Amino acid sequence: MKLKAISTLIIGLSMSFAAFAISIDDAKSQGLVGETTSGYLGVVKNGQGVQQLVDEVNEKRKQKYQQLAKKNGITLEQVEALAAKKAYNKTQSGHYIQVNGSWVKK
Repeated sequence: MKLKAISTLIIGLSMSFAAFAISIDDAKSQGLVGETTSGYLGVVKNGQGVQQLVDEVNEKRKQKYQQLAKKNGITLEQVEALAAKKAYNKTQSGHYIQVNGSWVKK
């Protein structure tokens, strides 16, 4: 039951980044960023403003992950792992994901 609640919260988390959605989508479509195995966004190819976008998104993700971990009595690492799995599953074909330390197109 806890995992289902956390999954629902993680889905809500992705909606909380609506202000970044266009920038993230554009960066993903251009192959500049991708989803990492740690539940955070990573830089695939550096470009103007890419690192700043990644840093801002990841800061907000980490804050939210910490809140979810505390609320559900689980570790930050568990939330990050669940978030990474969700992000991988939601990543569109042609966008980058990190596999064994390397960037690959899904």
